[in-house]
Amino acid sequence: MDDEPVVRRAETEADAARCWPAMQELRPHLSSPEEFLQRWRQQSAEGYQLAFIEAGESVVAVAGYRLLHTMTYGRILNLDDLIALPAARGQGLGSSLLRFVQAEAVRLDCTEVHLNTGFQRHDAHRSYLRNGFDLSCHHLAWKRTGRE
Repeated sequence: MDDEPVVRRAETEADAARCWPAMQELRPHLSSPEEFLQRWRQQSAEGYQLAFIEAGESVVAVAGYRLLHTMTYGRILNLDDLIALPAARGQGLGSSLLRFVQAEAVRLDCTEVHLNTGFQRHDAHRSYLRNGFDLSCHHLAWKRTGRE
Protein backbone atom coordinates (compact mmCIF):
# COMPACT_ATOMS: atom_id res chain seq x y z
CA MET A 1 0.00 0.00 0.00
CA ASP A 2 1.61 3.26 -1.14
CA ASP A 3 -0.13 5.66 1.23
CA GLU A 4 0.14 3.59 4.40
CA PRO A 5 -0.43 5.86 7.40
CA VAL A 6 2.40 6.27 9.86
CA VAL A 7 1.87 4.20 13.02
CA ARG A 8 3.67 5.44 16.12
CA ARG A 9 4.06 3.90 19.56
CA ALA A 10 3.11 5.89 22.64
CA GLU A 11 6.53 6.34 24.21
CA THR A 12 5.55 8.92 26.83
CA GLU A 13 2.60 9.76 29.03
CA ALA A 14 1.96 12.77 26.78
CA ASP A 15 1.69 10.41 23.77
CA ALA A 16 -0.74 8.19 25.68
CA ALA A 17 -2.81 11.19 26.80
CA ARG A 18 -3.30 12.16 23.14
CA CYS A 19 -4.92 8.72 22.61
CA TRP A 20 -7.67 9.41 25.18
CA PRO A 21 -10.41 10.65 22.77
CA ALA A 22 -10.16 7.49 20.66
CA MET A 23 -9.87 5.21 23.67
CA GLN A 24 -12.89 6.91 25.27
CA GLU A 25 -14.88 5.95 22.17
CA LEU A 26 -14.00 2.29 22.70
CA ARG A 27 -13.96 2.25 26.50
CA PRO A 28 -16.74 4.62 27.65
CA HIS A 29 -16.66 3.07 31.14
CA LEU A 30 -13.38 4.92 31.75
CA SER A 31 -14.53 8.03 33.56
CA SER A 32 -11.72 10.47 32.80
CA PRO A 33 -8.38 11.01 31.09
CA GLU A 34 -6.78 10.59 34.51
CA GLU A 35 -8.30 7.12 34.96
CA PHE A 36 -7.18 6.17 31.45
CA LEU A 37 -3.60 7.33 32.15
CA GLN A 38 -3.53 5.52 35.49
CA ARG A 39 -4.55 2.30 33.75
CA TRP A 40 -2.05 2.95 30.94
CA ARG A 41 0.77 3.39 33.48
CA GLN A 42 -0.19 0.14 35.26
CA GLN A 43 -0.59 -1.86 32.07
CA SER A 44 2.59 -0.40 30.53
CA ALA A 45 4.51 -1.70 33.54
CA GLU A 46 3.11 -5.13 32.57
CA GLY A 47 4.19 -4.81 28.91
CA TYR A 48 1.13 -3.14 27.34
CA GLN A 49 1.85 -0.97 24.29
CA LEU A 50 -0.25 1.68 22.57
CA ALA A 51 0.16 2.33 18.87
CA PHE A 52 -1.61 5.20 17.15
CA ILE A 53 -2.23 7.03 13.88
CA GLU A 54 -2.48 10.80 13.66
CA ALA A 55 -4.32 13.08 11.27
CA GLY A 56 -3.02 16.59 11.66
CA GLU A 57 -2.58 17.23 15.36
CA SER A 58 -5.12 14.62 16.49
CA VAL A 59 -4.88 10.91 17.18
CA VAL A 60 -7.61 9.27 15.11
CA ALA A 61 -6.95 5.55 15.62
CA VAL A 62 -5.43 3.49 18.43
CA ALA A 63 -4.38 -0.10 19.07
CA GLY A 64 -3.40 -1.47 22.48
CA TYR A 65 -1.57 -4.78 22.68
CA ARG A 66 0.59 -6.99 24.88
CA LEU A 67 2.71 -10.10 24.73
CA LEU A 68 1.32 -13.25 26.40
CA HIS A 69 2.57 -16.77 26.90
CA THR A 70 -0.18 -19.40 26.96
CA MET A 71 -0.30 -23.17 27.30
CA THR A 72 -2.71 -23.35 24.37
CA TYR A 73 -1.00 -21.12 21.80
CA GLY A 74 2.49 -20.45 23.11
CA ARG A 75 3.88 -16.92 22.67
CA ILE A 76 1.14 -14.67 21.28
CA LEU A 77 0.43 -11.01 20.83
CA ASN A 78 -2.94 -10.10 22.34
CA LEU A 79 -4.76 -7.13 20.82
CA ASP A 80 -6.71 -5.59 23.70
CA ASP A 81 -7.92 -2.40 22.03
CA LEU A 82 -8.54 -1.26 18.46
CA ILE A 83 -10.56 1.81 17.51
CA ALA A 84 -10.78 4.61 14.98
CA LEU A 85 -12.74 7.75 15.74
CA PRO A 86 -16.11 7.76 13.94
CA ALA A 87 -15.10 10.60 11.60
CA ALA A 88 -11.99 8.62 10.56
CA ARG A 89 -13.67 5.29 9.86
CA GLY A 90 -13.72 3.82 6.37
CA GLN A 91 -10.19 5.03 5.61
CA GLY A 92 -8.43 1.73 6.34
CA LEU A 93 -6.86 2.94 9.59
CA GLY A 94 -7.94 -0.15 11.50
CA SER A 95 -6.40 -2.34 8.81
CA SER A 96 -3.19 -0.31 9.02
CA LEU A 97 -3.08 -0.87 12.77
CA LEU A 98 -3.80 -4.58 12.31
CA ARG A 99 -0.90 -4.86 9.84
CA PHE A 100 1.32 -3.04 12.36
CA VAL A 101 0.29 -5.44 15.14
CA GLN A 102 0.83 -8.45 12.88
CA ALA A 103 4.32 -7.15 12.03
CA GLU A 104 4.97 -6.70 15.76
CA ALA A 105 3.94 -10.31 16.32
CA VAL A 106 6.43 -11.46 13.70
CA ARG A 107 9.15 -9.20 15.15
CA LEU A 108 8.49 -10.57 18.66
CA ASP A 109 8.48 -14.18 17.38
CA CYS A 110 4.83 -14.77 18.32
CA THR A 111 2.92 -17.70 16.86
CA GLU A 112 -0.39 -15.79 16.58
CA VAL A 113 -2.29 -12.57 17.24
CA HIS A 114 -5.43 -12.91 19.38
CA LEU A 115 -8.24 -10.52 20.20
CA ASN A 116 -11.67 -10.48 21.80
CA THR A 117 -14.52 -8.61 20.16
CA GLY A 118 -18.13 -7.97 21.11
CA PHE A 119 -20.78 -9.96 19.25
CA GLN A 120 -22.44 -6.72 18.08
CA ARG A 121 -19.32 -5.29 16.37
CA HIS A 122 -20.15 -6.59 12.87
CA ASP A 123 -18.11 -3.98 10.97
CA ALA A 124 -15.06 -4.84 13.10
CA HIS A 125 -15.60 -8.55 12.45
CA ARG A 126 -15.61 -7.98 8.70
CA SER A 127 -12.36 -6.02 9.01
CA TYR A 128 -10.70 -8.74 11.10
CA LEU A 129 -11.72 -11.43 8.60
CA ARG A 130 -10.47 -9.28 5.68
CA ASN A 131 -7.15 -8.95 7.50
CA GLY A 132 -6.52 -12.68 7.87
CA PHE A 133 -8.12 -13.44 11.23
CA ASP A 134 -10.29 -16.51 11.83
CA LEU A 135 -13.26 -16.68 14.17
CA SER A 136 -11.92 -19.48 16.33
CA CYS A 137 -13.49 -19.42 19.80
CA HIS A 138 -15.89 -17.80 22.24
CA HIS A 139 -14.66 -15.77 25.20
CA LEU A 140 -16.59 -16.21 28.45
CA ALA A 141 -16.31 -14.09 31.58
CA TRP A 142 -17.41 -14.40 35.21
CA LYS A 143 -18.06 -11.16 37.04
CA ARG A 144 -17.96 -10.75 40.78
CA THR A 145 -21.21 -9.61 42.28
CA GLY A 146 -19.80 -8.68 45.68
CA ARG A 147 -21.84 -11.43 47.35
CA GLU A 148 -19.22 -14.18 47.08
